[in-house]
Amino acid sequence: MGSDDEAKSKRGIDERLARRAAKSAERLARKADHPGLGVGKKAGLLAGMAGLSAVGTVAGVSAARAFGHRSEVEDLYQREDFGLLEADRGCVVTTPDGIPLVVREVGPANAPLTVVFAHGFCLQMGSFHFQRAALAARWGDQVRMVFYDQRGHGQSSAAPVDTYTVTQLGQDLETILQVMVPRGPVVLVGHSMGGMTVLSHARQYPKQYGSRIVGAALISSASEGLSRSPLGEILQNPALEAVRFAARYAPKLVHRTRGAARSVIRPILRSASYGDDHNMSPRVVAFSEEMIHDTPIATLVEFLHALEVHDESAALPVLARIPTLIACGDHDVLTPIVHSEEMADALPDSDLLIVGGAGHLVQLEQPELINDALVELVERATPSKLIALTRRLKDRARG
Repeated sequence: MGSDDEAKSKRGIDERLARRAAKSAERLARKADHPGLGVGKKAGLLAGMAGLSAVGTVAGVSAARAFGHRSEVEDLYQREDFGLLEADRGCVVTTPDGIPLVVREVGPANAPLTVVFAHGFCLQMGSFHFQRAALAARWGDQVRMVFYDQRGHGQSSAAPVDTYTVTQLGQDLETILQVMVPRGPVVLVGHSMGGMTVLSHARQYPKQYGSRIVGAALISSASEGLSRSPLGEILQNPALEAVRFAARYAPKLVHRTRGAARSVIRPILRSASYGDDHNMSPRVVAFSEEMIHDTPIATLVEFLHALEVHDESAALPVLARIPTLIACGDHDVLTPIVHSEEMADALPDSDLLIVGGAGHLVQLEQPELINDALVELVERATPSKLIALTRRLKDRARG
């Protein structure tokens, strides 16, 4: 199919999304007319009606602009198996409030060190695909890697929307640590919202840092809300807030209009994902977009609000006790460089890695640089020299 045909197809999809949004706005209006409905909820439903209408109006423009000509790019990852983590041994960890979180692990349970990965907003543990693939070979039996899907994401269960907070994510990480890594040193790696998860954990469980938790990596993250980023005004769009309200009080209606709501939010996430997505592997881009598309609308709008207002700056003095890696792309418009620079200034034992030309999904866009930085972090953070020695021996053997 040519680019003109694909663009027409996009426009046709967006027109259907707009029609569905309009129908849902009508349902919201009828619901708001119910005589037993309180004034507050009635006003909120009316706002949701207006918001969904706005979403439908924007749909035709946003997706058409997001369309790119990736068919011309030579795809180096055309045959890449992005289901690698699915074959790893796994289990389910249930949080104290009863939410099952799906976990995968690589490496021996008695490894000298465990590295725990927390993924970002609207993503899944698979967003660390290239780290799992490369670092398992480089670390061998010396490191165990643990990955999990955050609540409301991937294969983990949905949860009450009032638990979709950064504070709760820090508590979920503590549950993962208690069950999966009851003993031994740990390095935490968080991307985007996952970095905020690490910060939240550090704020709530500071005594573990410097003893049990010996290192941390914050990739494309921020210690304070995203309202300071160039996308702040977009994130405060009344249409998005209206969809958030409807997600709480009329979830069935929002479910029917999830495509229309995503048509506003997905182009934002897509534009922030890669520095130059026209030169990206189409397979990698499709892989990340599938994760975004599969995220439930309630998860999307609630966590979007949580990331906008969060403030975990109190965690920085805690992380100052341990070696920390801070990494970001210089084309990241979701968590711009200034956020990483400020965190690095507050952490005297940190390494700051700015990846030229990369966007928000830097670990997928430039995986080799992130992998090398994580190996160096582990070598700095490991109490013994065993892991560093093992790596040097393996590098020498390969040479």
